[in-house]
Amino acid sequence: MHGKIWQALIFLLGLLGLSFIIALSTGAVNISFLQAVKFLALPDQSGFLYEVFSNIRLPRVLATCLAGFLLGISGAMVQGVFKNPLADPGLIGVSAGAALFVIMFLSLLQFFPALVVLNEWLGFFSLAFFAFIGALLSTLLVYKLSMVSGKTSIFTMLLAGIAINAFAGALSGFLIYMSNDETLRSFSFWTLGSMAGADFKQAMILAILVFLVSITITFLAKALNAFLLGEAEAHYLGIKVEQVKRIIIVVVASSIAAVTAFYGIIAFVALVVPHLIRLGIGPDHRYLLLFSGLLGASLLLLADLVARTVTSPAEMPLGVITSLIGAPFFLWLLLVQKRRGANF
Repeated sequence: MHGKIWQALIFLLGLLGLSFIIALSTGAVNISFLQAVKFLALPDQSGFLYEVFSNIRLPRVLATCLAGFLLGISGAMVQGVFKNPLADPGLIGVSAGAALFVIMFLSLLQFFPALVVLNEWLGFFSLAFFAFIGALLSTLLVYKLSMVSGKTSIFTMLLAGIAINAFAGALSGFLIYMSNDETLRSFSFWTLGSMAGADFKQAMILAILVFLVSITITFLAKALNAFLLGEAEAHYLGIKVEQVKRIIIVVVASSIAAVTAFYGIIAFVALVVPHLIRLGIGPDHRYLLLFSGLLGASLLLLADLVARTVTSPAEMPLGVITSLIGAPFFLWLLLVQKRRGANF
């Protein structure tokens, strides 16, 4: 790695470490910076502050960090396979499918006692379970629709994703219209996104995903770099184009589905983060993928910190914070690129 890459890596690791400690020490119950470090270094302590730290703050911060990593790296992979820095994982129907199945589940709870029993048995994981199923099914449908003569057409996948998003949104709108106030409130809260329910079980699931994704990207970077030249050229370079597409779709769908299922729809992180990294170090996926994950983790930690402190002791939805920050910032980036004469 040359000097610019090393500088970027050191900066991103430093930002992540600082964001992690600040997130651990700041909240409705303030824990000093040194105290947070002490709790991390010397566990098995007692007292009110340590209980808050170990049972509430630490699992939330860990889950937020891991979720941000998955969002950032998923955005980079989608933009790589679509060969468009403005592409977003939502294009393949993940979020729309998850939202549809959540509102379906909440609506059907009123009529089917068996679902009530299932909801009580799964507890918090009931919404996550149905959101995950909906996300994977919608992604699978988009993938199947994009198959042309045994090959995946990126253009057809884009159109299929737009169609599935529109259809799922229409069905969700109809179910919302037919729902009672309690169902509507539950669905609205879920779609706005929040890390409030994060625990160690969810963090463990996300950690396993992060581990698998981190291994996978070491084999995908070369292929995504070849994709920049075009699929035909990538094929001539020995890249198994269709196999790479399938792996990316599975990895992105699983990652985004897990994050969306647990914490609702978190907008703009997967879109903005890879774009920022690309502006800083260029389009080389050997570094772009990992660096997008690191920056995604830092930005989501800071966004969640704002969400739980700006209206403390109440909490703002995380999706609102990421949209309020991400949308204007992304528009500013577009204006900067426009002035430079960049063509997306």
